[in-house]
Amino acid sequence: MSFMSKPQSIVLSNKIRQEISAFYQLSADELVNHTISSKQGTVNDKGALIVKTGKFTGRSPRDRFLVKDDITSSKVWWGEINKPFSSKDFDSILDKMVSYIESKTLFVRDVFACSDLRYRMSIRVVNEYAWSNLFSRNMFIQPNHEELENFKEDWLILNIPSFKATPDQDNTRQENFTIVNFTKKIILIGGSGYTGEIKKSIFSVLNFTLPTQQNILPMHCSANVDADGSTALFFGLSGTGKTTLSADPKRKLIGDDEHGWTPDNKVFNFEGGCYAKVINLSHEKEPDIYDAIKKGALLENVIADREGIVDFDNVSITQNTRVSYPLNHIKNIAVPSVGEQTKHIFFLTADAFGVLPPITKLNQYQAAYHFISGYTAKVAGTEEGVRKPQPSFSACFGAPFMPLHPVEYAKLLAKKIEENEINVWLINTGWTGGPYGVGHRIPLKYTRAMIEAARTGLLSSSYSYKDYHIHSVFGIAQPRTCPGVPDNILSPRQTWDNDIAFYKQAYLLSEAFQTNFQKFESMASKEILNAGPNSR
Repeated sequence: MSFMSKPQSIVLSNKIRQEISAFYQLSADELVNHTISSKQGTVNDKGALIVKTGKFTGRSPRDRFLVKDDITSSKVWWGEINKPFSSKDFDSILDKMVSYIESKTLFVRDVFACSDLRYRMSIRVVNEYAWSNLFSRNMFIQPNHEELENFKEDWLILNIPSFKATPDQDNTRQENFTIVNFTKKIILIGGSGYTGEIKKSIFSVLNFTLPTQQNILPMHCSANVDADGSTALFFGLSGTGKTTLSADPKRKLIGDDEHGWTPDNKVFNFEGGCYAKVINLSHEKEPDIYDAIKKGALLENVIADREGIVDFDNVSITQNTRVSYPLNHIKNIAVPSVGEQTKHIFFLTADAFGVLPPITKLNQYQAAYHFISGYTAKVAGTEEGVRKPQPSFSACFGAPFMPLHPVEYAKLLAKKIEENEINVWLINTGWTGGPYGVGHRIPLKYTRAMIEAARTGLLSSSYSYKDYHIHSVFGIAQPRTCPGVPDNILSPRQTWDNDIAFYKQAYLLSEAFQTNFQKFESMASKEILNAGPNSR
């Protein structure tokens, strides 16, 4: 196939042998030019493309479906997170989408997922919009010319935001949808222009296939590596700091969001790029991300002035403002995106209630409890319909993308921790001095200092009341001192001016933990159950 900047008549995929009119494998510059000429975007003062994703500025997890068939019926953890969809309804929507795009000129890109060549997945992404295709170019691994000549996709993503479902006919919840079919290896995305649906759909695929077929632990985490090869993992949901904390000038970045942990203990990136939140972004706080926003990057739902200068504090569209960029926009990256010798795992949470310490060391049972719980606070804009912070428990720090039962992932992680003698830390990047609206966000410089101290062994003392204080409600060990951090910051109670209010809030959160964990009690050991917070 020739690579041209003019539309071609090409076969949609090896799964659907219908010809379409499409631009194939365009460069970033060409995609930017298409977006600007169609009046769908502008560029900022650094040359990055700026677009608005429309009605949806975040994921819509309630509108993600998995086709229930012979492959998935007995393996998927069905429920509110993994909603079943019939093969018949999938085929009907697929036929409608294929007919819908007959008169359109599309943007087609062939890419890979998984940087470990042993597990590489080939994907054809068909986008309605040029800027969505730029996102696909940024976020997945780009084939070289020889690989393109011999390319045959494993999976097809059909991403048509202007195609809207009719719920009472198509059996969707509303007009937008993401539907994954593991038998046909096709993903349908319609009704939403939010690009995060594209990458998260492939994450869902890998979270199902890698554990069941390859004995690989898929992880919603970022990862970086030291000069000596020591790898650190950062688990966490959107807004907890995975991208920010993994972009460390002292360490090489493996990836910022999605990884696999192999049976021979290598950690590899699923992606070829980063998708970072840019709310309140500054060069002083996050220089690596700030500098990555340049020609080739894609900014979503931000506001810029006439000179193209972005106001990163402006949340008039959404608080979930984003940028995608290829990994090579970061200066200090691991090539290839693979690490080993994992020594430290950090569970990240943005506690909006101000009662969790900024850093605590977890024993193996506490690690299992908090991994299965996956606590954070949802913030406005991260998901459709979220207007104010609220407690959220997302098993394995990624339940919306985890088709299997959480215990299956937890077992794999526990085995890795035990075999490799890994230190596990709980990091609160949320509020201190009171809950949201009263206190303030823990300064990033302190979080970085605590992680550096943990990673370099300065906080790895044995558990004792001399070195650690045991949180009276959550039972987790918080260090009394840490280089570069005021002592009072390490104790959330000391940052409040009202002990009664602090303990009331702490026990309310404790009760939320316990209520959430009830659905896992029958499968959890006594040691894991005892590792949870105390009751009033």
